[in-house]
Amino acid sequence: MNNEILQLHGLRKVHGDDRTGVVALDDVSLALPAGTFTAVMGPSGSGKSTLLQCAAGLDRPTAGRVLVAGREMTGDETELTRFRREHIGFVFQQFNLLPSLTVLDNVTLPLRLAGKRPDRARAIEILERVGLGDRIGHRPPALSGGQQQRTAIARALVTEPSVLFADEPTGALDTRGARAVLQLLQQAVRGYGRTIVMVTHDPVAAAHADAVLFLADGRLVGRMADPTPDAVAERLARLGDDVARDAVRAGE
Repeated sequence: MNNEILQLHGLRKVHGDDRTGVVALDDVSLALPAGTFTAVMGPSGSGKSTLLQCAAGLDRPTAGRVLVAGREMTGDETELTRFRREHIGFVFQQFNLLPSLTVLDNVTLPLRLAGKRPDRARAIEILERVGLGDRIGHRPPALSGGQQQRTAIARALVTEPSVLFADEPTGALDTRGARAVLQLLQQAVRGYGRTIVMVTHDPVAAAHADAVLFLADGRLVGRMADPTPDAVAERLARLGDDVARDAVRAGE
């Protein structure tokens, strides 16, 4: 049985004309097994966010294929929206919670948008798992940043997505809040079998993942299993030096 929950085949993304535009992704292929936590890192402009957006169906690649849970992500915007609601969860740096809704109502909102009757008992169970069982009636402005991000993660988990994409999920948090969120993401993978792909610039955050993929100039240039903050930081520094050196040579 194929255990690869996310597959990218020859992904290419060009902003502008295909011949003269900016190449954000250049023939990226990868396959990620179910129940894994993968961080994506690289120098500024390496294509990290573009990779996440194309893999998550938020942007269309210029060429290549994206498969989630064995199904190719194709079709018009209505079909893509339906596909994302059924298979994909999102966590962003900004929490994107509705301030007028309670924590519980924010968490069940994706189900209501999909035309499903929310299972309040299950939503409460998830909120209890993320440490917010005593906050279900609160509204986001009454929560700390870390609590708001945990609410956003609960909202993403309630639909049981095939893949959860996280874009700099700890970027707006202090150290304590970031640690709690990263531990929660680990728990979602190891305790409940979720699959997470996280874009981050932080070596400490990346070290919570099972593996780190490195991008440079829109290409996959390396992979690190069992990452540590020091090893990730060293690899990023080398990538940054290589990119700077190539830029100088291009200008000669």
